[in-house]
Amino acid sequence: MIGSRWRSHLRRLMLLLLLGPPLLILVFRFVPVPATPLMLIRAAQGYGLSKEWVAYPDIAAALPHAVIAAEDNTFCTQWIGFDLRELQGQFAAALDGERPRGASTLTMQVAKNLFLWPGRDPVRKVLEAWLTPQIALLWPKQRVLEVYLNIVEFGPGTYGAEAAARGFFNRPASALTMAQAAQLAAVLPSPLNWSAAQPGAYVRERSGVIRRRVGQLGPLLDCAG
Repeated sequence: MIGSRWRSHLRRLMLLLLLGPPLLILVFRFVPVPATPLMLIRAAQGYGLSKEWVAYPDIAAALPHAVIAAEDNTFCTQWIGFDLRELQGQFAAALDGERPRGASTLTMQVAKNLFLWPGRDPVRKVLEAWLTPQIALLWPKQRVLEVYLNIVEFGPGTYGAEAAARGFFNRPASALTMAQAAQLAAVLPSPLNWSAAQPGAYVRERSGVIRRRVGQLGPLLDCAG
């Protein structure tokens, strides 16, 4: 009797683990994301929480263009959310004994930010790899960008394009210039240490590189509109 009950509980748990994420992904295709694990972790660390959801058409095109140029040049061509060529290169490097640089795409970052915790531990990476294709197949490209640009951390306690644009540049996300968008994209690798509002030499140099790359990507930006 007890064994039967445990098996029943285990089946329900497995069903929840298998069906829960796809159901949430389907919900978040249409519903704004209220909060993420990272937001809650940062709030507990004392960073506060500033965010305001805005629809994709209310974000200046310069920002998704800058983010693609900075973080994931092949985003528009990926069909399951991975940069397969980059992954092959990293796998070959690992076989040669080199330390992999990582090949995180925008869709992978959405999977991580939406459901998981920060860090580089193997369990989190496996879960991220499991969630990424589900998001890529269930959401259109602009929804991936919309969610990313509304939940990504741009500074201590500052999440999403609208909060960042108003907090750093005193304007809505719809009015961001290319230079401002590039500065926001430039701080994404380390938003707690680099500032888009008061960029240092490295952020200024990186934002210049991003602006030039935007001009070079051409059709690779088509899905961003």
